[in-house]
Amino acid sequence: MEAKNPVKKSKLGKRKSDEETQKSSGGQAKQHKEQLERLHEKDPEFYDFLKEHDQELLQFDDEDIEEDLDTNLEDEETQEGDEIEEDEDTSDHGVKKKEKETPKKVITSEMVDSWCNMIRETGKLSAIHSLMKAFRTACHYGDDKEDESTLDFSIMSSSVFNKVMVFVLNEMDGIIRNLLELPAFGGKKETIIDLMSTKRWKNYNHLVKSYLGNALHVLRQMTDTDMISFTLRRLKHSSIFLAAFPILLRKYVKTALDLWGLGGGALPIASLLFLRDLCIRLGSDCLDECFKGIYKAYVLNCQFMNAAKLQHVQFLGNCVIELYGVDLPTAYQHAFIFIRQLAMILREALSSKTKEAFRKVYEWKFMNCLELWTGAVCAYGSEADFRPVVYPLAQIIYGAARLVPTARYLPLRLRCIRMLNRIAASTGTFTPVSMLLLDMLEMKELNRPTTGGVGKAVDLRTILKVSKPTLKTRAFQEACVLSVVDELAEHLAQWSYSIAFPELSFIPGVRLRGFCKSTKVERFRRATRELIRQIEANSQFITERRKAISFLPNDPAVASFLEDEKRSEASPLSQYVLSLRQIAQQRNDSLVESRSEIILSFRVHIHFFMFNIPFF
Repeated sequence: MEAKNPVKKSKLGKRKSDEETQKSSGGQAKQHKEQLERLHEKDPEFYDFLKEHDQELLQFDDEDIEEDLDTNLEDEETQEGDEIEEDEDTSDHGVKKKEKETPKKVITSEMVDSWCNMIRETGKLSAIHSLMKAFRTACHYGDDKEDESTLDFSIMSSSVFNKVMVFVLNEMDGIIRNLLELPAFGGKKETIIDLMSTKRWKNYNHLVKSYLGNALHVLRQMTDTDMISFTLRRLKHSSIFLAAFPILLRKYVKTALDLWGLGGGALPIASLLFLRDLCIRLGSDCLDECFKGIYKAYVLNCQFMNAAKLQHVQFLGNCVIELYGVDLPTAYQHAFIFIRQLAMILREALSSKTKEAFRKVYEWKFMNCLELWTGAVCAYGSEADFRPVVYPLAQIIYGAARLVPTARYLPLRLRCIRMLNRIAASTGTFTPVSMLLLDMLEMKELNRPTTGGVGKAVDLRTILKVSKPTLKTRAFQEACVLSVVDELAEHLAQWSYSIAFPELSFIPGVRLRGFCKSTKVERFRRATRELIRQIEANSQFITERRKAISFLPNDPAVASFLEDEKRSEASPLSQYVLSLRQIAQQRNDSLVESRSEIILSFRVHIHFFMFNIPFF
């Protein structure tokens, strides 16, 4: 009752002040009326004027004010009474609520052990229910108080939390399958659909939903990658049950995609395996969402590139390709849409020819998407369902390579040429990349002596464009010319067993000889001459074997020409390309080592100058 007295006192004080306001208002009305009477005596003419034009002012009455004041007071008293009653009801309700609340049970290790033993020995349903309540408490551990108020058990210790989580994640799938009389592992979506109309499902579906729902909740709250990976691996065994819960299925797909794109360590692999298992088991229920979501997550992660991120982006691309391999007809539909989007961006750049349009093509996001679909074509291009995207993809890559034919974008052109060579090697389709490479050798930046000194080593794999000072350095010129020789050798080696190789290699041989005469760098002359010698040797190799055949060029037997030699890689160009790959790998390794040394040296200097302490 003491809590109510201040409220009453404050309300009484308010009423007294309102009465004083009423009295003062009434007195003011009388004074105003007396002033009007004096005005009538002093200035009758002005009073008559007011009487004609403002009759309401002269008919002013105290009763009107008193009635208005009384009405306002009655309204305020009614509101005050309501407020007091609400306060009293609220306080009484709070007391009753406190009286109704019962102390929650504290989960102990002995309780968990007894539940687990009963489940293992007899499969007692009451123990399963108790354990699932404990699992729900564990999954919501650390949530807001409002969320925790609905739990049956109180907060547990870390050891009990670990014991509940490990047992449920390890054993709950088997327990549910035993209750529903399903196989110990695996299963099909149709089995779950048929099961949903049975009495067993109506009796035990709440356990399945509780397990999957609470596991999803804790999965979103976890921060340790090892715990998340373990949880995903265990939930993968129960993914078939998501066929009965479409809303939960969408949430699981979204969570797994977020973890795949943002996670580190083993988490991307665990997320990918979970998504792949969903696509295999549930099929059309989640294929579109998974394919579209993982491509968008890949695009978000490949917008920027550096040497440290190169391998990670390649790994993400391999994950996307692996997931798309689950259902190639559906994958083709998505690939067609996404490749068409890239084609529209390129077409806009070709038609408008603005810097903004060029920038949309010559950025890492666009190029990494091309790399992704190149990898997909290399993996599935031989399949009938995926082969139709080979030609449009090659056209887009070729168009991007020729969009801005300047020396500053030579790293991007070389990247496009490598993609075209990969497509040609995997699909057996001829791509005319020799002209793209030979045009580069005729650029003045690669054909004349440099004026910018030696310069720093350039890793063409991690850049798309070089600065103007770098363009004039000897290091950039050397990296470009040697890359041209490597890629041209790769291209010709793919057709080194073709019956038409002598004719195919004639123009490249002529233009290479022209470059040997024009260049002033002896090292470039040596590399180009060696490639010319290998081309001539391979032409002689094919010419000698052409003499022994009797079929015409349009005969189907041409396809089997030199099959044995091709399997054994016996051609001169094939052997030469193997040595070039080893040299290129050594160059790349030296670049990585020098970059690591630079980073380590920079960190040492930072620690020394900022903290004046040695760095170990």
